[in-house]
Amino acid sequence: MSEMNPLKRLRTGVAFWSSCRSMFCLAVLLACLGNITPFHIGPIMPGLSSAFSATRTSSVLGGSQRSITFDRLIVNVGNDFNPDTGRFRCRVPGIYYFAFTVGKYPKKLLSVMLVKNGQEVQAMVYNDFRKKARKMQSQSAMINLKPLDTVWLLMQESPDYALYSNVGAYITFTGYLVYPESTSSMGYLNNHLSPSEIRPNCPPSVDASYSWRRIEASEEYRSAFSVARTFSILGESTRQHKREALNFDVEYVNIGGHFNKTSGHFTCQVPGVYFFAFTVGKHPRRAVSVKLMTGRGEVQAMVFDEDMSHKREVQSQSVLLPLKTGDVVWLYSQQDERYAVYSNQGRYTTFTGFLIYPEVDFMDLDRTLH
Repeated sequence: MSEMNPLKRLRTGVAFWSSCRSMFCLAVLLACLGNITPFHIGPIMPGLSSAFSATRTSSVLGGSQRSITFDRLIVNVGNDFNPDTGRFRCRVPGIYYFAFTVGKYPKKLLSVMLVKNGQEVQAMVYNDFRKKARKMQSQSAMINLKPLDTVWLLMQESPDYALYSNVGAYITFTGYLVYPESTSSMGYLNNHLSPSEIRPNCPPSVDASYSWRRIEASEEYRSAFSVARTFSILGESTRQHKREALNFDVEYVNIGGHFNKTSGHFTCQVPGVYFFAFTVGKHPRRAVSVKLMTGRGEVQAMVFDEDMSHKREVQSQSVLLPLKTGDVVWLYSQQDERYAVYSNQGRYTTFTGFLIYPEVDFMDLDRTLH
């Protein structure tokens, strides 16, 4: 046998030590995980990302199930969403944005609630019109989640209710982490372990390439709010000239304190591009007209329904806006007696906004934070 040349010996040695190191890391990981079947082992380095988007391509009849399940998973970063149960379980604590759209079944009622943990209602869609026409309803909200918090869609069990879908995927459910919890209290779980399997002396694996200093710097550039109303507001006069903002009594999220729920005004403190979404309930026998406004009353987007029937339903809208420091964003409901906004403890009416891109060039952080 010919003698191995020096270069080949070097490569063989490097491969051997690399293999030993990998096996050692795997052994440590398995010791932390304990006696767990391979089907429960999640990603080795889940990092701080969490996002899912799922659709359902078949209808659901009331009485058959309470939690809406899904048969097509488009995105599942972190594997935190289980389409078979329809439940998202939080692994990375922080602020999450959830949005869902459902189809109304002909001649059936519609009622779907976004719930947290047991049955804590966060927002809902509703339509009590029994016409045979098919239509869709949407809703969204931001929620502050801790590890193991669960979010899902709950529908009424009564056979009077149903959801419609087909291969066109009328039913969708999306959620993603907008801002992880402050790094000063950061801690997140392997979401594929049950609470009894989590071992206190074995912290979950983290992404070694993730820059904590980068996260800490970016926390300065955070702004987000999500609010809801639990009561209706009726237009009263055609002579009222002052445009009052729609205000809110439930606050889910208010990072930076930039939203005043009493006045209904969001005041920009971090310039950049923001995403805004709102859903409003239509009051029986009233029309609905709600506008997203900036400044003193510049209309940016709106929802409108002039149907004066007795039905209750919701209307949704969303838009991206570039904002400067001091810019004000608010919702205005038409205030004459023909119009109204409906809500109750089910929280038909919601308003959400958060910073997508600050004006700061974050590429510079990599050059200045080392």
